[in-house]
Amino acid sequence: MAADLLNLLSFTELLLTIEIYNQCLNLTENDLPPRIREHYLDPVNGGVKRPLDATRADVERIIGPVDFREYLGKLTFVEMDEPGSRLKLQNFEAGALWFANQDSFEIIRSNPVLALYYQKYDPNVSYLEAKLSNQSTPRSEGGKGVDDRLEELWGEGKEAQDILKLVSIKFPEQIRNSLDDLVLTEDQRMEIAKAGKAIEYREYLRDTGLYEIGKILFIGPPGTGKTTAARALSRWFHLPILEVKLSMIISHYLGETSKNIDRVFVLAKKLSPCIIFIDEFDFVAKTRTSDDHGAIKRAVNTLLKAIDDISLVEDGVLLIAATNYPQLLDYAAWRRFDKILSFVLPDVEMRRRILEKVLGKVNAAVDPLELARLTEGYTGSDLRLVVREAVLNALLQDRKHLDQGDLVRAVEEFHRRNSDYRKAGTG
Repeated sequence: MAADLLNLLSFTELLLTIEIYNQCLNLTENDLPPRIREHYLDPVNGGVKRPLDATRADVERIIGPVDFREYLGKLTFVEMDEPGSRLKLQNFEAGALWFANQDSFEIIRSNPVLALYYQKYDPNVSYLEAKLSNQSTPRSEGGKGVDDRLEELWGEGKEAQDILKLVSIKFPEQIRNSLDDLVLTEDQRMEIAKAGKAIEYREYLRDTGLYEIGKILFIGPPGTGKTTAARALSRWFHLPILEVKLSMIISHYLGETSKNIDRVFVLAKKLSPCIIFIDEFDFVAKTRTSDDHGAIKRAVNTLLKAIDDISLVEDGVLLIAATNYPQLLDYAAWRRFDKILSFVLPDVEMRRRILEKVLGKVNAAVDPLELARLTEGYTGSDLRLVVREAVLNALLQDRKHLDQGDLVRAVEEFHRRNSDYRKAGTG
């Protein structure tokens, strides 16, 4: 099946599934295909609540980047509400007929929601068979926990449990923040878009021999959003993320460090497609320039070789590393990455936008620009702490409404506490 037709079918499948699911109350979230179910799953209360909507952001997170202008031109039965970017079927019957006339039989048979509708017209389609097929599809947090999923990939026993001591595995629906919640620079957005295209066109890149793609180094001071951005990419690309802290692996498991590093990268390939996020990457530099135990240096060399051998194009693994101290890295570490992405202290405009996003769900009458001017040198993490303190201080007075004075006092309190901390550190 041509890639263009497959993309159009995925797009139409999503809209048909949402329309039928909203109308047929006998269907439950377990009837939804995994990628749709997990996107709309409520991580707090559980379940998938009706009605479902499909915005441009929803579509791109579920099926990947979409050329909406081209799709709407070809699928005349689809319309988009521009102000809200909400997509819907203008003519459901026309969409259902077009979908059935394409090479969509296997898609229908594996989607219980569609099977329930199409079994009325095609005796070869069975809702019950589709439901059984859908239930046998591995689920992440929606049905199976990390331990169960890991046993499927790694096998049962002590080794499967040992690997969980080396990494933290999160599935997309467990991630709290999306990219929409973050304030990113244009350069950051551009590189994220490129990574998305590389994931979408892996086969094309492989055919053209372009393998050295998909290894990104995040650099910047603590609190500027490196870890949050890596996790948000998991939710945005709908990929599980393996988080690795080098200091923990190397220091705590010295006897088997090299073996453990190999295990982590083997797991990433088994979980593919996925993201592997290596935090504290400057630990590599510290060990390479020190007189530490020879086993540690061998482990670092093992890590660098593993980075060389992993590939987004071939293995489906997007590798992201992060460091607060890029000046410590030598050329051998730098050359492993095809892109360096800087996370800098936010300027006044970025601070204003961060405050607006953080305060978006708070009942507050404030001037974000004035607050941004008062918080020179603050990171995004600092600004979130300021808002948190303002909210908690108001709750001490049984208030859920904040005014400008609440935030200004929280800024002053934060500044005073940091000043005291710096004095204590130099005393």
